[in-house]
Formats: sequence, C-alpha cells, structure tokens
Amino acid sequence: MNIYVGNLSPDITEEELRREFVAFGEVISVVVMNDKYIGSGQTRGYGFIEMASKSQGEAGLNDLHRRVPPKRYIIWTIVQWRHDKV
Repeated sequence: MNIYVGNLSPDITEEELRREFVAFGEVISVVVMNDKYIGSGQTRGYGFIEMASKSQGEAGLNDLHRRVPPKRYIIWTIVQWRHDKV
C-alpha cells in the first residue's frame, strides 16, 4: 500500500516518518521530498510511505490520525500509481 502524507514538519526525516509506521508492519520504503535539486535541501512538507500490506497501512494511518496534535494536521491519501500504456 502506497500512502501520500502531506503538511509534514520541515524538520522531519525519513527515519522519523518510518518509525511512525514500523509498529504496524513492514515498511518497504519512505521518501520525504526535498529541494536537493535546487540546492537548499529543505523538505517540501510531503512524502510517501510504502507498506507491505493494505491492513498494515490502514492501521498506521488510524493511529497517526489519533495522535496528531490539534494544531498540526497531517494530510494523507492512498496512492494508486498509474502505469503508462504501451
């Protein structure tokens, strides 16, 4: 299951984001998007998490939803990648 997460803290690292989800199952990959290509390296406030199964991803999202501080909203959605047609 691929998950988009947005409105992340500018300080967050991929390892911190991974720790939020690893308690719920196998985390395949975590990417926090940043501006490394234009030189600043600052995070862009969003990223992607890939979980081994849908049930593990949903459990992580449910827990995250309950723990986010009231003034800090995390935006998330399930990602379905489109494959180019040949």
